[in-house]
Amino acid sequence: MARLLESYKTEIAAALRTELGIANPMSVPKLSKVVVSMGTGSPMQDKNRLPAAVEDLARVTGQKPQIRRARRAVSNFKIREEHEVGCRVTLRGRRMYEFVDRLFNAAMPRMRDFRGLNPRSFDGRGNYSMGIPDQSIFAEIDIGKITYNQGMNITFVTTAQSDAHARALLVRLGLPLRKTEEQSN
Repeated sequence: MARLLESYKTEIAAALRTELGIANPMSVPKLSKVVVSMGTGSPMQDKNRLPAAVEDLARVTGQKPQIRRARRAVSNFKIREEHEVGCRVTLRGRRMYEFVDRLFNAAMPRMRDFRGLNPRSFDGRGNYSMGIPDQSIFAEIDIGKITYNQGMNITFVTTAQSDAHARALLVRLGLPLRKTEEQSN
């Protein structure tokens, strides 16, 4: 069992239940899925960018990415309808908790000038989205073999009904949120 999943089941769920005042143990917020995506742009500019992104994303997440296609043509970006423009992975269960554990405890401390994540990136429904500017913060990526510096978007989908409950869950899981002026006073 993943270390973070075991910690959630034994400690974090009980602590959240008392902290949030939840009577029903089934309504304690939990992670539902984590979606990791990488956009590569137009294949007209460089055809080797998408295979490199797919390989890096597969290595980081441990799961084969799904190739995403453009829904409509955008002439300013030289993108035609049905062009392959990115890839994504949806993680659930044990693999999701392993990825989150590696992200929070190993990868984020390696980010340059990292002072915490934006606490305003919640969507109003209990989900949190963040961006990583470079894939090289993950230990699975060999820095010498990187041909393109590629960023990625990560969305944490929770069962929480509000942003406050989702914030409490993600902070307990180890999400390093930046302190705002209201919190420091």
